[in-house]
Amino acid sequence: MASVACIGECMVELRQTQSGASVGQSGGLYSRGFGGDTLNTAVYLARLEVKVDYLTALGDDALSDEMIAAWTAENVGTRRVVRLAGKLPGLYMIQTDANGERQFFHWRDSAAARQLMSLPETGELLNSLMSYDIIYLSAITLSIYDAAGRERLLAAIKRARLLGTRFVFDTNFRARGWPDRDVAREVFAAAFAAADIVLTSTEDLLALHPGESHEQLMTRIPTPELVFRLAEPVSLLRFPGTATHEVRAEPMINPVVDTTAAGDSFAAAYIAARLTGSDPVEAAQAGHRLASVVICYAGAIIPGYAMPPKKRHRPATTRQATK
Repeated sequence: MASVACIGECMVELRQTQSGASVGQSGGLYSRGFGGDTLNTAVYLARLEVKVDYLTALGDDALSDEMIAAWTAENVGTRRVVRLAGKLPGLYMIQTDANGERQFFHWRDSAAARQLMSLPETGELLNSLMSYDIIYLSAITLSIYDAAGRERLLAAIKRARLLGTRFVFDTNFRARGWPDRDVAREVFAAAFAAADIVLTSTEDLLALHPGESHEQLMTRIPTPELVFRLAEPVSLLRFPGTATHEVRAEPMINPVVDTTAAGDSFAAAYIAARLTGSDPVEAAQAGHRLASVVICYAGAIIPGYAMPPKKRHRPATTRQATK
């Protein structure tokens, strides 16, 4: 069975509810949950029947215990989670506007996950990457480590690729996570050079290269398989043996409620489809299909009953080493 390692950070999520605000006050009640871009992808991968482990660091507190229990209940593997005494997970708050667009506020500077690349367990953790079919991480993952940690992680990914593991990089750019855009551009270039598949968007790349055309942005990414999501629900695909291919999402029927995990769920459906024999076009269609359902619900993780039916394809059972 194909397996995926998702690397990143899960945080405590506070989401403002519509009820509970007093007259004359802008605040109200908040619901508590858990979320993080790569964790969201891991959950959706598990729901799509992909074997997935989440690689991160947590504290030894009750909230971290709840996270582990929640991931286990979703069939996300936790054997690669490092627990750190005296540490806590990060926290973020979400507010959404009338169109479902979200704004995030973070408290994460001392979160346990930021230490993952500098622990006694790090070497063993990185060596385990060679046992997976796919390694998935995002630019947010890379932003929480220092320069030495990023270099250590990318070096381990390159070693794993020599044995046939594929690296999927999701740009998911958040400016507040980087000291400046020059550092972000340098790290992105290094990740692009190492990746087998890049999932990106105009929103992410125009923030780093303002004013460039779609064609100019795509030429910055040398990876053989590229999924470039536009501002509208359309993806441009580039992969061996074909010219750029456009995949358009089906028209929305239900209203958009919350776009929080649109890209995360797209990534999960795309990876799951590629692992089970779909070509990139079919995989992008699956990504759009799941994302269009996810954005109709509040929160990053939709109820299990709302998941669209999974299309069956012939499983891919072999790995080829990178030449």
